[in-house]
Parts: sequence; structure tokens; C-alpha cells
Amino acid sequence: MYLDNSATTQVNEEVLKEMEPFFREEFGNPSTLYGLGRSSKNALNQAREKVAHAINADAGEIIFTSGGSESDNLAIKGIAFKLRNKGKHIITSNIEHPAVKNTLHFLEKLDYEVSYLPVDENGIIKIEDLKESIKDETILITIMHGNNEIGTIQPIEEIGKIARENNIIFHTDAVQTFGKIDVDVEKLNVDLLSLSSHKINGPKGVGALYIKKGIRLEPLIHGGGQENGIRSGTENVAGIVGFAKACEIVSQNLDSNSKKLSAIRDELIEKILSTIPESYLNGDREKRLPNLVNFRFNAIEGESLILLLDAKDYQTSTGSACSSNTLEASPVLTALGLDPVDVHGSLRISLSPETDDFNVDDFVSVVSDAVSRLREMSPLWNQDTDYKAVMCNGKRNRCRRC
Repeated sequence: MYLDNSATTQVNEEVLKEMEPFFREEFGNPSTLYGLGRSSKNALNQAREKVAHAINADAGEIIFTSGGSESDNLAIKGIAFKLRNKGKHIITSNIEHPAVKNTLHFLEKLDYEVSYLPVDENGIIKIEDLKESIKDETILITIMHGNNEIGTIQPIEEIGKIARENNIIFHTDAVQTFGKIDVDVEKLNVDLLSLSSHKINGPKGVGALYIKKGIRLEPLIHGGGQENGIRSGTENVAGIVGFAKACEIVSQNLDSNSKKLSAIRDELIEKILSTIPESYLNGDREKRLPNLVNFRFNAIEGESLILLLDAKDYQTSTGSACSSNTLEASPVLTALGLDPVDVHGSLRISLSPETDDFNVDDFVSVVSDAVSRLREMSPLWNQDTDYKAVMCNGKRNRCRRC
């Protein structure tokens, strides 16, 4: 049972079928003038229309990229370089995806100033903090729509209004929210919005950046001037066609899939928290993605839990796939004010509309057994001692006494 759909998803059969002709029969370069090239160009134009329609944009506002990371880089660096004479101050949150966070770290080396807004215990920024951070030199606000680790949804519409009132460009990473909840660029008041194909049962290696009409970016890739001169390079026609088909499918089934996934999500939350002692939900209970839950279990290591679940044929994760190879505590979870020791015992479960044969009771039973097994071996857990009472100078610690 695959339960790590926030990392990537299985390509939909309809998507694969839509792509197949462009690997062999329709292999033309869309920049050429002869028939084979024009056929590819027509396919690109149709795909652009489909992607635009899915987010209530115009086709001319869609630029195809290699994925969410490139879209984030293009949005942030493109504005930073274009508006550097106006100002060099950018506002973000401290729980952004590495594609945003590391891009901003790069800009800081170029003497850009970045304000990192804190989040509350549920992972949501405070609007007052945003207002207080705005300066005359502020040129960009970049806040993700839905968090990839805990699923918390930010008040993007309100943030967008504040950005427009202050004449500041606003970018949001909607990679995790698109296809799960309504993503309407007009309602959200965004100027730039990042999308990724492989999070919605499309192929890997393709994504898009919505650029509101009138917004100008400095290109990052120079060459033949494809994608209106903003992203040079021969387009990945097969991938783009598959991405557009995936957009079409998730848009048509958005409401039904959201209801289905929310029901499974809520059942998971209820049964995990009521079955396993010292278990907690990370992120907001209500303002969250319908397909994603993140728990923490005191006194265990999340990596060990993942391996035990994998042995029972459940594929899950401890957090972001982009940083799962590191043993450092999740910056997202520590930003919620959690103790690093507790953060290491996290479990992320992300569902897909294709999750039809998932038995919540069976899964909870497997998780409960795995947690109990790990706690029996844990120096931080004693069945006769309240875990919260095991303290060293007021903080949980890995000392001999504990």
C-alpha cells in the first residue's frame, strides 16, 4: 500500500496513453515550421489551455518548466533580479519547501535581505507579523499554499490582498494543494504560482509557473527564446501533454476526490490518536490538505517506524522526500515549537484518489504494533513512567538517566 503521495504519485493510465504518441509518431520539435513540428506546437498550445483552465488563468500566463523546484527558482530569482533596483527585501515563512528556502539563502549571499515569518503551533503565519515585516524595499512575498510535511494551509487569499495593497509581487508554491483543493489564481490574489506534474498522477520532470499578465521576470535559462523568452530550451512535449491531461482529470474529479480523501484522513486522525498513547497530530486540525496527515509518537525514531511499516508493505515517510536522507530534525516541525527529540518520531501519510483498498483499521493496528515494539527498545520510554515526567533540567534529553 503506497501512502507517500506527497513525495510522488503513480502516473495515471489515461495520462500515459495521452503521452505515448509524442515519444514516437509525434516527435517533432515545436519550434520548427514543417508539419511534424506544427503538430507538436498545436499539442503544446492545447496543453497550455488545459493547465490555464485548471487554475482559472489565461493560456498566455502559463510557462512550462521542469517541475516545482524550477518554477520556484524562476519566480523568486526572476523577480529578485528584475526588481533589484527597486529593492532587495523578500518576505517568506520559516516552513517553506527547500526549493524556496535554499533559493532565498542563495539570494542572501547576493546581499538580498530575507524576513522569515514564524508560524504558530499549527504551522500558520500570523497576518500581523506579515504586515509588520513589510518595508519600502520589499519586492516579493513568497508563502507556500499548503505545507508538504504537515499539510497546513496558509491564508493565501488574505496575504495576496495585503501584497496588492502594498504593491508587492506575491508568489505561492501550490505544488501540494493543486489537485487536492480549489486553486484559483484570481481568488487567491497571486501574481506567481508554482505547479508540478508528478504530484497529481502526471509524469516527473515537468511543471508550470503561472505569471500574471503584466508581471515581468528576468529569465534564468537563456537560449532559443522558447516559452515567450522566459524559459529557453526545447519543450518536453510528451511530459507537458501528460501534465495537461493530469490537470484535466484532477479538475474534473476535485470535489469527489476531496470528500473521499478527507473522510479517510479524518478516520486516520481519530483512530491513531485514540489507539496509540502519546501520539499527536502535527499541523492544524481543520486547515489542512484532504490527503495528508502527520503524526508524532513520543520516544521512537521515525526512520525505524518507516522500516517496520515497509516490512508490512506500507510505504510512508517521516517528512519531505527532498530531505528524507538527512538525520537532522525536520525544520518544519521544530518551527512549530516542538522538541527535537519528539520531532524524530514523526510519520507522514499522504493519500491518493487511487487509494481504494486502504483499510484504516488494519493500518492503525500495524502502526500501533510497530510503535509499541520500538518503545520497548527505547531508552526514552518506560511503560511504568510517564514519558512527559522524564526530564533533565526541564527538557527531554538523551542522558543516562533517561
